Amino acid sequence: MLKLIKKVLKTGTATVAYPFKPLDLAPNFRGKPQYTAQQCIACGACANACPSNALTMTTAEDGETIRWSLFLGRCIFCARCEEVCPTAAIKLSQEFELAVWRKEDLFETADFPICHCRACGKPYAVQKEIDFALSLLQESAALSDRQISDRREQYETCPECKKLHSLSSSDRIDIGRHMTTEAHS
Repeated sequence: MLKLIKKVLKTGTATVAYPFKPLDLAPNFRGKPQYTAQQCIACGACANACPSNALTMTTAEDGETIRWSLFLGRCIFCARCEEVCPTAAIKLSQEFELAVWRKEDLFETADFPICHCRACGKPYAVQKEIDFALSLLQESAALSDRQISDRREQYETCPECKKLHSLSSSDRIDIGRHMTTEAHS
């Protein structure tokens, strides 16, 4: 028994004083996701990448907004959301103490307005995502304000209306010419 006590005293303390002293965490420790709604464009990449379905994108009850929500009770801290976010709006922190009194406190949400099609008025995309795409286009192509406003009209038109517009223009004429040249061949 004396040998055991000597060995224990020689090796020192094996435990930490947590919770009275903070834990030393590794730099790559994955804790609670920190979300910045101002940076988010509501593209849904994080919700698509989340294997535990802790992140969701749904249309809100009013039908005018898309609701981003995170349920920390389902989160497995895999960091996939952080990897796919194009604007770095979500990052995993060092925070791991997530005990709460009420389940509702484990939810985080943010609402984003939906853009309505200029032609038919149908909601189809998040306005912030369209604005982000246009800002990237303006930065990379150095377009004028006039060119950006023309592009905004294209971006704020739903895919169905774009198809109808393109079919009603020169595409029908080109198809007709192609068919008549094949018939004569």
